[in-house]
Amino acid sequence: MATSGLFLCFFLIIHLLGNLQLLSPPAVAREQFNWYSHLLSGNILIKIISYVLYLSIIAHAVYALIITRVNIKAQGSKYVYDKRGKVSSWNSRNMGVLGTIILIFLVIHFKDYWYIYKFGNLPLDVKGNKDLYSIVVSSFQQGWYVILYELSFIALGFHLLHGFFSAARTLGLYHRKYAAAIRVVGWIYSLAITLGFMLIPIFIYFNLNF
Repeated sequence: MATSGLFLCFFLIIHLLGNLQLLSPPAVAREQFNWYSHLLSGNILIKIISYVLYLSIIAHAVYALIITRVNIKAQGSKYVYDKRGKVSSWNSRNMGVLGTIILIFLVIHFKDYWYIYKFGNLPLDVKGNKDLYSIVVSSFQQGWYVILYELSFIALGFHLLHGFFSAARTLGLYHRKYAAAIRVVGWIYSLAITLGFMLIPIFIYFNLNF
């Protein structure tokens, strides 16, 4: 669970850096983003990494279900003194809910972009690359889709925040000598990823609709 989660954390950095090209002026953004999309689909090394990514997502979801079932069984007998709400964060107690929201979002996300790019009949840009930029921009011009995207990444932010600390503990990295540093890194990472992804649809929506 920890290793698959940390790999996905690394992937989110790469994915965000690529998507930030959408903040460029439209003509530049179209060319750069379509080139980036073509690179991801045409490079053999990146294809191998993408297969690892798919397996990591599946493994992360499956392990989450297993852990949830184990936890449910373990809760068969109640504690005499149970005040977990006071000693644990809200997101740590609701990782299953947050994970479910993210999983639903991923299904929508893959259907709207990955599936269309791989199997749809997309037009080509002036450089001969599939014009995924037009699909992304079109989706982010719809208010309901922007709201869905924003809510999903708020859920991801809470999920990342707890998951980062939990993975550090699991891998033996959360030592009291540098626990404060890990917490700072975790907060910075979670906020940067969450706000970075949330900025993109808002920027496109307000710049192209008004």
